[in-house]
Amino acid sequence: MAADQETPAPAPVPVVAEQPATLTLARVFGNPDLSGVQPRAVRLSPDGRLVTMLRARADEKERFDLWAVDTATGAERMLVDSRAIGSGAELSEAEKMQRERSRIGGSRGIVSYDWSPDGRSILVPLDGDLYMATLDGQTTRLTQGGSGGLNPVISPRGTTISFVRDQNLYVQPVKAGGAAKAITTDGAGTVHWGEAEFVAQEEMDRRTGYWWSPDERYIAVERFDEAPVKVAVRAAIGATGTRVYEQRYPAAGTPNVLVELYVMKPDGSGAVKVNLGTERDIYLARVDWLPDGSALLVQRESRDQHRLDMLRVDPATGRATPLFSEKAGQRSWLNLSDAYRPLGDGSLIWRSERSGFGHLYRFAAGKWTQLTRGDWVVSDLVGVDEKRGRIFFTANKDDVLEQHVYAVDIAKPNQVTRLTERGYTYTAAMDGAASRLILSRSGPAQPAQTYLADVEGKRLAWLNENAVVPGHPYFPYLPSHQPTKFGTLKAADGSVLHWEMIAPPLEPGKRYPVFFQHYGGPGSQTVTRGWQGALPQFLVDQGWIFFQIDNRGSPHRGKAFEDQIYHAMGTVEVADQLAGAEYLKTLSFVDPTRIATYGWSYGGYMSVKMLEKTPGVYAAAVAGAPVTEWQLYDTHYTERYMGDPRLDPAGYAASNAVSDAAKIRDPLLLIHGMADDNVFLDNSTALAAELQRTATPFEMMFYPGQTHRVGGAGISEHLWGTILNFLDRTVKSRPEPVPVADTALPPPPTPEN
Repeated sequence: MAADQETPAPAPVPVVAEQPATLTLARVFGNPDLSGVQPRAVRLSPDGRLVTMLRARADEKERFDLWAVDTATGAERMLVDSRAIGSGAELSEAEKMQRERSRIGGSRGIVSYDWSPDGRSILVPLDGDLYMATLDGQTTRLTQGGSGGLNPVISPRGTTISFVRDQNLYVQPVKAGGAAKAITTDGAGTVHWGEAEFVAQEEMDRRTGYWWSPDERYIAVERFDEAPVKVAVRAAIGATGTRVYEQRYPAAGTPNVLVELYVMKPDGSGAVKVNLGTERDIYLARVDWLPDGSALLVQRESRDQHRLDMLRVDPATGRATPLFSEKAGQRSWLNLSDAYRPLGDGSLIWRSERSGFGHLYRFAAGKWTQLTRGDWVVSDLVGVDEKRGRIFFTANKDDVLEQHVYAVDIAKPNQVTRLTERGYTYTAAMDGAASRLILSRSGPAQPAQTYLADVEGKRLAWLNENAVVPGHPYFPYLPSHQPTKFGTLKAADGSVLHWEMIAPPLEPGKRYPVFFQHYGGPGSQTVTRGWQGALPQFLVDQGWIFFQIDNRGSPHRGKAFEDQIYHAMGTVEVADQLAGAEYLKTLSFVDPTRIATYGWSYGGYMSVKMLEKTPGVYAAAVAGAPVTEWQLYDTHYTERYMGDPRLDPAGYAASNAVSDAAKIRDPLLLIHGMADDNVFLDNSTALAAELQRTATPFEMMFYPGQTHRVGGAGISEHLWGTILNFLDRTVKSRPEPVPVADTALPPPPTPEN
């Protein structure tokens, strides 16, 4: 299958190191991080004088401390040393699970913080307790004995801290000596106040269950009751014992939690219940206050995720008035988004996919104005300068593989200006007034860099230049760094599929094995012009060609491309990955008998389905933490794409990866963490049992105490050593084909960078 090549894009040229070094697995996963400094949670202080961030330690790359950079001088200093003040206490199970939901389960030290409105202090959660840090480096402990709880924040005017403890919402005066007080009291058993339920955290990108009004007059608080949710007995099997958890897990087709929303005063008095409608089986998607605190904006999503209602709620009475609704097509679904903003003039900036592509609109006095349009996708709303009427957002307008920052004036719809440089992919943040940008970018040859920019995108100061020069951890490995090449091919229906490849220096007449990585599921784009990390380069050093392709169903390509997965998991994704494999087999430098495939989570599911549906295509497959029966996975994710299994049992049966296990003819390595609370270990044990029942050979490696993220010191090295040992035996050890004549070798795909 022929591939269409794309126009090369500019990229930084690596500096060649004087003393080359050899990448090893121990170094790939060791300290310091080969990607260099990778700050998290980068924010401007309220007064704009400082930029704060979480930064990993050089000797412990998963432990984070709080740092500050002076925006005027560039001077930087550590504000809070997590080792110096941390107790090392074990986190509560609720906080561990919340971190898993945020994909920071392996992180230690400081993982979040909250600025006081006056910019003089910062609330820092650490090891289950709360600390207040001042800008001179002093810290005061606010709670004792791991009683800090979940979701701690400082109130909008800085008078109070609030947090969830023992399933109730607490408030505590900031002034020294103030005691914490529970403003809800019946949280216990199956009842929770101020928390986000499991599917809200895992699938809806909503991490909290309470919201302060800007004037501190009210707090909107979620109350949910898990009583209807099925109890799943989950064994967390560790190295020295097993803990059994009765986790209420809403599997597809089973009841969800019962959700209610209340508005109360900060002391808990005067609580009123918000009218969310007569239908109880709904999702509380988003809750926000208008800038003046006069009303709540509540997004109510239907169970089938075909309808999203925006409600305006009177905080004094709980009365809800519908403002508008978003509706999905018959064979589609609605994607939740945080790309919206209520403005001081009463209007709303809102992202919608009603045109077939995600774009920004302005809703004012019941009328809609489309602000961006075209066959490209707005991914995030970065900031709004209300005084100038200017909106900043990220999108892929110029290139599907690059996220850039753009601006548009509300008064000049669809006149879009790009503010960032081509050849990289960006993320961005702004202060509340949208006066400056914090930009983070990376490219195939450049690990992530972060800088402060003005509203036109001009760099004011590096916050983390991270240049790969002498002294950078990756600098010694530059001589072996190979360029990433990009291209496209066509799916069966004519859809354009984007791929990327990293190949070792090609010797004439030699054919190479392929490490074919995939994810394949909705919501994740894997092929971008961003930094992939050192692991793909290590694989290339070992003689593999690294390859991946984004199939139909993946995001940032418009709804028609994405919707092809609807009620069809395990079909178009498998076909498109097969198209990638067939293309690889046309390349004379690829050994068609030695293409190995690897995936994790949805990618693990894909590995199994690819072996079942296309035997003989792949020399071997690695399936990490796979979902094998979609009835075992949660409601919000699974039903979004597959519907209710009670209404479409045939669709679920076709998507199942267990029933066809006996069709597997190629080597399979099955991997799972034995304490996974997201994709339960039951998924892999069900598959293993069926493979054993049908005498189908496979290999297996389960990790005691590991969750959905199998990794950490020693563990990551063992994991990838196991994977490569398996692939060396089953793929690499196959005899190489007889060398072909030099004239038969077409040139490799034209590198873009």
